Amino acid sequence: MNNRKEQLAALDRLLTIMDELREGCPWDRKQTLESLRHLTIEETYELGDAILDNDRAEIPKELGDLLLHIVFYSKIGSETDEWDIGTVANGICDKLISRHPHIYADVEVADEEEVKKNWEALKLKEGKSSVLEGVPKSLPALVKSSRIQDKVAGVGFDWEKPEQVKEKLEEELDELQVEVDKGDQDKIEAEFGDVLFSLVNYGKHLGVNPEDALERTNKKFIKRFQYLETKAKEIGKQLNDMTLAEMDVYWNEAKKI
Repeated sequence: MNNRKEQLAALDRLLTIMDELREGCPWDRKQTLESLRHLTIEETYELGDAILDNDRAEIPKELGDLLLHIVFYSKIGSETDEWDIGTVANGICDKLISRHPHIYADVEVADEEEVKKNWEALKLKEGKSSVLEGVPKSLPALVKSSRIQDKVAGVGFDWEKPEQVKEKLEEELDELQVEVDKGDQDKIEAEFGDVLFSLVNYGKHLGVNPEDALERTNKKFIKRFQYLETKAKEIGKQLNDMTLAEMDVYWNEAKKI
């Protein structure tokens, strides 16, 4: 591992390379904040994949890609004298110090939950009009639901016990069934959304991140379904020519792998 001096030297090397690319490479010179945005989102998801796969070799590579984007945005800001990498780094340092008075001041906290509550209270003191201001509008709905509930819980708006959330979830499922029986599609969608929102909250109380949990299931399903496809080819059949009973044999085999 690199010591602090070597780490700083590596960051300085990256900043130098960014300067050189911005000056000499036609593609890098052409980029704007807007043109990089979708690439940054893609890189973030690739990092998320590596983390979920526990790919310890890939994670630092993906972190490097994200770090490049931070340096790139900082370089673009420096060209109009609006911000640079120092502004970015000092800004987050100042925020961390301000948001951790139990480390950098004389505030005492009992546990992690109290830290989170203090964090939200401090943000309101900094001028934010709502604890939900920090939830990005463009987040995927499942992630946004989780962040919304994390933030309101930080100011005490939450159930006290998982059992209470489970009861709420069961209540929402009953309400969904009522609308399913009536056949009103608009109301079915609304109630289905309530079920998902309650399920996300239940996961939070169980210590489960819903996005991670669902993606684990997605990956598991893909693996098993591709096993089924492979076995179908081995016996010379198309999936749509097989019965569910035939497919179920291979699906159960896949579950044992």
